Amino acid sequence: MVLHDINGMRIMKQTPKNLAIIGSGLVGSLLAIYLRKQGHSVTVFDRRPDIRTIQFSGRSINLAMSNRGWRSLEKVGIADEIKKIAIPLDKRAMHVTDKPLYYQKYGKEGEAIWSISRGILNRKMIDLAEGSGVVFRFNEKVWDVDLPEAKIYTGETEKGEWKSYQYDLIFGCDGAFSRVRHKMQRRSRFDYSQDFIDVGYKELTIPPNEDGSHKLDKHSFHIWPRGKFMLIAMPNIDGSFTCTLFLPFEGEVSFEKLTTESEAKNFFKTYFPNVRKEIENLTKDFFDNPTSAMVTMKCYPWTYWNKVALVGDSAHAIVPFYGQGMNAGFEDIYVLNDLIEAHGDDWETIFQTYQEHRKPNADAIAELSYRNFLEMSSKTADPKFLLQKQIEKHFAAKHPDKWIPVYSRVTFSDKPYAEALQIGDYQEKIMQAVMKIPNIEEIWDSKEVEYKILDLLKA
Repeated sequence: MVLHDINGMRIMKQTPKNLAIIGSGLVGSLLAIYLRKQGHSVTVFDRRPDIRTIQFSGRSINLAMSNRGWRSLEKVGIADEIKKIAIPLDKRAMHVTDKPLYYQKYGKEGEAIWSISRGILNRKMIDLAEGSGVVFRFNEKVWDVDLPEAKIYTGETEKGEWKSYQYDLIFGCDGAFSRVRHKMQRRSRFDYSQDFIDVGYKELTIPPNEDGSHKLDKHSFHIWPRGKFMLIAMPNIDGSFTCTLFLPFEGEVSFEKLTTESEAKNFFKTYFPNVRKEIENLTKDFFDNPTSAMVTMKCYPWTYWNKVALVGDSAHAIVPFYGQGMNAGFEDIYVLNDLIEAHGDDWETIFQTYQEHRKPNADAIAELSYRNFLEMSSKTADPKFLLQKQIEKHFAAKHPDKWIPVYSRVTFSDKPYAEALQIGDYQEKIMQAVMKIPNIEEIWDSKEVEYKILDLLKA
């Protein structure tokens, strides 16, 4: 059946099918809502218990919802509901050693990323999915997938008795260590790589004031850059901050060196003196909460015939330093939905076009995310780097049609990630030439520098 939207665009109506999603996280829950709106029966399997019934694990990094994520939520009419549990952040608050606190605006007036607790958002998304008619099967672990038959097998143990379920299509949304992808990896000509960085992370908390207000500016993303490591803090709606310490696993200053309460306290006293006393249960959280690893995972293909597709981290896990993991996963769903509306029941074309379109963009945001770690941890305290950013911002304000910073292209735009990476590399070459101008520190906002950038752009 062919329908038309309010703009007269042709939309293909799909035949209802029986679909399975593996993974009840953010991407799995949103995909379930999209597929229900297309008229399909949707069952979501998860090996974990229902997150709505348990305490959070202490291993989360607060999410930064940006344009791509909001666009995906708006498409299914739930963005306003999610904004009720989010806080807009329009700037970075830089806590640099031996310097006063200073702020860096993210973008133009009105542009902000939104801080959301992963656990709170996940609970809300499951509620919304259930409300739309999605069935969730928690505590049911998928051990095997029959790709050609779209069949899944679940059970309590790998060697115990299994139960089989037959579906028309299966979507793997089960994260960086996906069971669905693991089965796809066994097939011929499947490319796969994973790269762990030598930095881990640990969650800590800054509690609210007694009156429930925030102890730090609540509309800022707080960063304590310390070279090879850093601390960040993002606000929650209850007045608290979720802090994340990023620190090497091994080395002179590392997790392996912090084995006692006195060592942990001394570490924070030395490197984060202005926030040490604010962190609730510092040593308790430090030793109770796990130290987690971060991985970049790439693979291809993402689909198998017209039967199985990987979405989100199961297809492209990235490190969290651009705040785009969730946004990229949500954008996968948005693109899938556009293809569904364009091709109707032709799932083979939908899946093939989906992976061809998304793979280059997933690789691009993986690269940008790793680079942003280097920028956040060390370069944000470098005077030369700060001057370069100041010049870029000054030029972009005068010539917004000629220069959009790469951060804005990624965060406040829905243009392809691959385009942002390519243009960002081009801009960096220009800025490296500009930074070599004699006395650039004194003349950074002069006409001479402005014309130099214009000439380089023309070249």
